Amino acid sequence: MSSAYIIAAKRSAVSPRNGAFATLSLHQLSTPVILDLLQTADISPDRVDEVIVSNALGAGGNPARHVALAAGLKQTVAGLTIDRQCCGGMDAVLLADSLVRSGRAKIVIAGGVESYSRAPLRAETFADGRPPLPYSQARFTPWADRDPMMQDAAATLARVTEISRADQDAWAALSHQKARAAKHRMAHEITQINDLSYDPFARNMTPALAARAKPLAGSITAANTSVAADASAFCLVVSDDIARRFIGPKAEIINGCTLGGEPDMPGIAPVEAIETTLYNANLGAEQLKACEIMEAYAVQAMACVQQAGLDPDIVNMGGGSLARGHPIGASGAINIVRLLSELSHTGGYGLGAIAAAGGLGTAVLLRV
Repeated sequence: MSSAYIIAAKRSAVSPRNGAFATLSLHQLSTPVILDLLQTADISPDRVDEVIVSNALGAGGNPARHVALAAGLKQTVAGLTIDRQCCGGMDAVLLADSLVRSGRAKIVIAGGVESYSRAPLRAETFADGRPPLPYSQARFTPWADRDPMMQDAAATLARVTEISRADQDAWAALSHQKARAAKHRMAHEITQINDLSYDPFARNMTPALAARAKPLAGSITAANTSVAADASAFCLVVSDDIARRFIGPKAEIINGCTLGGEPDMPGIAPVEAIETTLYNANLGAEQLKACEIMEAYAVQAMACVQQAGLDPDIVNMGGGSLARGHPIGASGAINIVRLLSELSHTGGYGLGAIAAAGGLGTAVLLRV
């Protein structure tokens, strides 16, 4: 099988819910990023074979098709929308990799988009005539006793791993510090939408300030938890013959996988995916130059870094979602955009990983 490459990767800023992107539909939040992506790679819209879009909040109607039409792609691009919750944006890129490697496509746009601000109302209906029952978190397992609320699962993880609240708060504060320091360095990866060209949530967070936050569950607080947000992010995945003709920087997709783990301990599900991805590539963690590990909760990122043997100094060098926000379906793709940005400075191998509700973990290995 041939290789697949990412020749361009762009994202919007990440705006907390009801912020700068509150009025935008999914295709309005996606189209500027996709057009910027194609312009960056000098690829005509009519050359795109497929669009794969992750969306987790149940918008329906195949958002990928909306995105393809709004971006002016040829009408034969059907669009594929996937839902693997937080993993989806990264999984979309791995699906694009498979399409390109198999020869089924040469140019695929893959990523994700999420709008917490415009998420549809959801309710469970009943055949016996009872009124609909609204819900905010979908069911992720068939067992009520093994389907915890995400903050409760994070609190359990912190207790089991003996990661203290003080350590979680310190991680969160450092994420904000790194994001603020990298604001100008990240500018090139962000497509301006509604006059927003930077991530507005990052602030002068300190461990002392984080310590004032009220607990949500156990040691989990608003300070060491990512906020709900709106954003989109996409990668242009192409075949090796197209990549060879591309003049700019590019990254080869070396390996990646998505694996299921313990449903009630989703935060550490990426560990096995990371280990499997590195093993399949015959690579050690010490050979990595940059890592982007999802920070839905500080404890989640910390546990994955510790258990996978990653060097904390190369993890989330521009800050993580604690300093940006968590637009669920887009977050995995944002991690890849960020990873490519960091690898453009370091070169070499980079790893991205993300956990999802239900006990899912995805990892991807790139080389620049």
